[in-house]
Amino acid sequence: MTNSRRPRILRHAFCYHARMNNDSAHLRHILASCRAIAVVGLSADASRPSHGVARYLQQHGYRIVPVNPRYEAVLGERCYARLADIPYPIDLVDVFRRTEDVLPIAQQAIAIGAKCLWQQLGIMNLDADRLAREAGLDSVMDRCVEIEHAHLLGSPRRPDE
Repeated sequence: MTNSRRPRILRHAFCYHARMNNDSAHLRHILASCRAIAVVGLSADASRPSHGVARYLQQHGYRIVPVNPRYEAVLGERCYARLADIPYPIDLVDVFRRTEDVLPIAQQAIAIGAKCLWQQLGIMNLDADRLAREAGLDSVMDRCVEIEHAHLLGSPRRPDE
């Protein structure tokens, strides 16, 4: 074994440990039981991934709650500046923000009584993951809600395509 391969192997082992509760059955349960989804960082720009994912979920019967202080409304839903401003229960907090921005979002998710913290593809804040799990939330990192839903519960194509 060469030294150049060693970090990759250790990284995969570490990622496996962090994701060990994110098997298909567990993800299916999260997606089936969490119907109100706050999308932190949701953009009004239809070309942004957050917009496409939120639209897909909305079209599949989920209640989407945009969280972004830059907008009044996105996808026909009132937009909130912070999770604490949402006046009704949220099941899942879907994060489209930089990794370094996730820890305060996890703290807010815990404070509002969310059931799950979901960090989208490319986002893996281990401190936020640990905090959420210690508080009793499910936590998913580096996965796309739309991809997982299409694979586990829905169709791979958006209904309007």
